Amino acid sequence: MSEPAKEGERIAKRLARAGLCSRRDAERWIAQGRVKVDGVVLETPAFVVTDQSRIEVDNKPLPDAERPRLWRYHKPPGEIVTARDPQGRKTIFESLPKSMPRVIAVGRLDFFSEGLLLLTNDGGLARRLELPANGWTRRYRARVHGAVDEERLAGLAKGITIEGVRYGAIQASLDRQQRSNAWLNIALTEGKNREVRRVLAHLELPVVRLIRVAFGPFHLGELERGQVEEMPPQALDNLMGLKTQRKEGWARPKGPNRRRR
Repeated sequence: MSEPAKEGERIAKRLARAGLCSRRDAERWIAQGRVKVDGVVLETPAFVVTDQSRIEVDNKPLPDAERPRLWRYHKPPGEIVTARDPQGRKTIFESLPKSMPRVIAVGRLDFFSEGLLLLTNDGGLARRLELPANGWTRRYRARVHGAVDEERLAGLAKGITIEGVRYGAIQASLDRQQRSNAWLNIALTEGKNREVRRVLAHLELPVVRLIRVAFGPFHLGELERGQVEEMPPQALDNLMGLKTQRKEGWARPKGPNRRRR
């Protein structure tokens, strides 16, 4: 079975773009002999297909790839951002409407954190949104326990090294102190795993609540907990230069949620 022209794409990527499965699942399906190209069962995922390739899964023609789509989701605390959890914890995908296509998360929020999470049906778009080269700022509201030393907080703008891990510049400011608790505004561009929690714990300010209110140009706004809202295609055109099939207006969501809690 000869490979198609190199201007195509890997078969696992094509299956994922069609919304059937993840790339990892596609590789498993191929190993199970469930995928055919031009009538021949594939034996390896290291195979390139083109628009002319006739692809079948379980003897059914592959559906056309969907246009790139993007949703904002207000993740509540107590949900994990993964498809399957060995510990049996609730995942975000169990909370999404059944009418939604298969989606993947752009970046992560830990189990106890809440706020804005972006979801897309397109792996390429997800990787593009996550690129460090975008320099997009992640903005958070953090409720911490302890008395805030504003000078130490301001010092985070120079970056900090904790247990051998270097964290880049973090813009942090005190919103208000309420006896033994305080609300902080946090802005960063790196977004290492559990970065906000680890840095604030180093300052002896354990995080009680952490809410992401913005990811680059995307804002949580007034989106309620557990609510999901699709971004209009025109918004993707304007923000990412993507080609979409429909044109419609888009009202930018309201600014970061700053309600008193």
